[in-house]
Amino acid sequence: MKWVTREKVHVDRVACPWLIKNFVDKEAEFVFVPRDTDPQTIQGGIPFDMKGVELGHHGDECSFDAIMKKYKLTGDLALKKIQEIVRMADTGKADQNPLAFSLEVLARGYGMNAKDDHETLQREFHLYDALYSYFRKENEINQP
Repeated sequence: MKWVTREKVHVDRVACPWLIKNFVDKEAEFVFVPRDTDPQTIQGGIPFDMKGVELGHHGDECSFDAIMKKYKLTGDLALKKIQEIVRMADTGKADQNPLAFSLEVLARGYGMNAKDDHETLQREFHLYDALYSYFRKENEINQP
Protein backbone atom coordinates (compact mmCIF):
# COMPACT_ATOMS: atom_id res chain seq x y z
CA MET A 1 0.00 0.00 0.00
CA LYS A 2 1.08 3.59 -0.55
CA TRP A 3 1.14 5.89 2.44
CA VAL A 4 1.11 9.62 1.77
CA THR A 5 2.35 12.45 3.97
CA ARG A 6 3.85 15.91 3.76
CA GLU A 7 7.41 16.38 2.53
CA LYS A 8 10.34 17.52 4.68
CA VAL A 9 9.79 14.81 7.27
CA HIS A 10 10.53 15.41 10.91
CA VAL A 11 9.84 13.52 14.16
CA ASP A 12 6.27 12.24 13.64
CA ARG A 13 6.64 11.82 9.87
CA VAL A 14 9.65 9.57 10.44
CA ALA A 15 8.32 7.70 13.46
CA CYS A 16 5.04 6.91 11.67
CA PRO A 17 6.67 5.33 8.60
CA TRP A 18 8.91 3.29 10.93
CA LEU A 19 5.83 2.14 12.86
CA ILE A 20 3.89 1.39 9.68
CA LYS A 21 6.74 -0.51 8.01
CA ASN A 22 7.50 -2.61 11.09
CA PHE A 23 4.05 -3.25 12.58
CA VAL A 24 1.30 -2.44 10.06
CA ASP A 25 2.41 -2.88 6.44
CA LYS A 26 5.78 -4.53 5.73
CA GLU A 27 5.44 -3.64 2.02
CA ALA A 28 4.57 0.01 2.64
CA GLU A 29 5.68 2.63 0.12
CA PHE A 30 5.92 6.23 1.25
CA VAL A 31 5.01 9.20 -0.92
CA PHE A 32 5.84 12.76 0.10
CA VAL A 33 3.69 15.59 -1.18
CA PRO A 34 3.93 19.38 -0.82
CA ARG A 35 2.85 20.77 2.55
CA ASP A 36 -0.24 22.49 1.13
CA THR A 37 -1.64 19.36 -0.57
CA ASP A 38 -5.30 18.83 0.22
CA PRO A 39 -5.54 15.28 1.62
CA GLN A 40 -9.00 14.95 0.01
CA THR A 41 -7.26 14.91 -3.39
CA ILE A 42 -5.11 11.89 -2.54
CA GLN A 43 -6.14 8.76 -4.41
CA GLY A 44 -4.53 5.36 -4.19
CA GLY A 45 -2.87 5.92 -0.86
CA ILE A 46 -3.48 6.35 2.85
CA PRO A 47 -2.82 9.90 4.05
CA PHE A 48 -1.19 10.36 7.45
CA ASP A 49 0.14 13.27 9.47
CA MET A 50 -1.83 15.74 7.39
CA LYS A 51 -4.45 18.17 8.58
CA GLY A 52 -7.93 16.70 8.91
CA VAL A 53 -7.08 13.02 8.33
CA GLU A 54 -7.89 10.06 10.56
CA LEU A 55 -4.20 9.25 11.04
CA GLY A 56 -3.27 12.78 12.04
CA HIS A 57 -3.06 14.98 15.09
CA HIS A 58 -6.12 15.03 17.36
CA GLY A 59 -6.05 17.24 20.44
CA ASP A 60 -2.79 16.65 22.31
CA GLU A 61 -2.07 13.47 20.36
CA CYS A 62 0.12 13.12 17.30
CA SER A 63 -0.17 10.87 14.25
CA PHE A 64 1.89 8.12 15.92
CA ASP A 65 -0.86 7.95 18.59
CA ALA A 66 -3.55 7.66 15.90
CA ILE A 67 -1.74 4.78 14.17
CA MET A 68 -1.13 2.99 17.47
CA LYS A 69 -4.86 3.16 18.25
CA LYS A 70 -6.22 2.32 14.80
CA TYR A 71 -3.99 -0.72 14.38
CA LYS A 72 -4.34 -1.85 18.02
CA LEU A 73 -0.64 -1.69 18.85
CA THR A 74 -1.15 -0.30 22.35
CA GLY A 75 -0.32 -3.60 24.08
CA ASP A 76 3.37 -3.42 23.12
CA LEU A 77 5.10 -1.74 26.08
CA ALA A 78 8.21 -0.84 24.08
CA LEU A 79 6.07 0.87 21.44
CA LYS A 80 4.17 2.71 24.17
CA LYS A 81 7.43 4.20 25.46
CA ILE A 82 8.40 5.31 21.95
CA GLN A 83 4.88 6.69 21.51
CA GLU A 84 5.27 8.91 24.57
CA ILE A 85 8.67 10.20 23.44
CA VAL A 86 7.45 10.89 19.89
CA ARG A 87 4.33 12.68 21.19
CA MET A 88 6.38 14.93 23.46
CA ALA A 89 8.96 15.69 20.75
CA ASP A 90 6.28 16.39 18.14
CA THR A 91 3.86 18.47 20.20
CA GLY A 92 6.21 21.08 21.65
CA LYS A 93 6.97 19.29 24.91
CA ALA A 94 10.43 17.97 24.08
CA ASP A 95 11.96 20.04 26.87
CA GLN A 96 10.00 17.99 29.43
CA ASN A 97 11.75 14.72 28.63
CA PRO A 98 15.47 14.23 27.82
CA LEU A 99 14.76 11.48 25.28
CA ALA A 100 12.13 13.58 23.52
CA PHE A 101 14.58 16.50 23.41
CA SER A 102 17.29 14.21 22.01
CA LEU A 103 14.89 12.83 19.42
CA GLU A 104 14.03 16.36 18.29
CA VAL A 105 17.72 17.29 17.96
CA LEU A 106 18.60 14.09 16.12
CA ALA A 107 15.63 14.48 13.77
CA ARG A 108 16.82 17.95 12.81
CA GLY A 109 20.36 16.69 12.25
CA TYR A 110 19.29 13.75 10.13
CA GLY A 111 17.14 16.04 8.00
CA MET A 112 20.08 18.40 7.46
CA ASN A 113 22.32 15.56 6.27
CA ALA A 114 19.98 13.67 3.94
CA LYS A 115 19.41 14.46 0.26
CA ASP A 116 15.66 13.77 0.47
CA ASP A 117 12.89 12.38 2.66
CA HIS A 118 13.50 8.77 1.61
CA GLU A 119 17.13 9.00 2.72
CA THR A 120 16.05 10.58 6.01
CA LEU A 121 13.77 7.60 6.65
CA GLN A 122 16.47 5.13 5.72
CA ARG A 123 18.98 6.73 8.06
CA GLU A 124 16.65 7.52 10.95
CA PHE A 125 14.87 4.16 11.04
CA HIS A 126 18.03 2.81 12.73
CA LEU A 127 17.40 5.21 15.61
CA TYR A 128 13.87 3.87 16.13
CA ASP A 129 15.11 0.29 15.80
CA ALA A 130 17.61 0.99 18.58
CA LEU A 131 14.99 2.60 20.82
CA TYR A 132 12.63 -0.30 20.28
CA SER A 133 15.32 -2.88 21.06
CA TYR A 134 16.34 -1.01 24.19
CA PHE A 135 12.80 -0.68 25.52
CA ARG A 136 11.97 -4.33 24.73
CA LYS A 137 15.03 -5.47 26.67
CA GLU A 138 14.21 -3.06 29.52
CA ASN A 139 10.69 -4.54 29.73
CA GLU A 140 12.10 -8.08 29.86
CA ILE A 141 14.42 -7.14 32.72
CA ASN A 142 11.61 -5.46 34.66
CA GLN A 143 9.15 -8.36 34.29
CA PRO A 144 8.62 -10.39 37.48
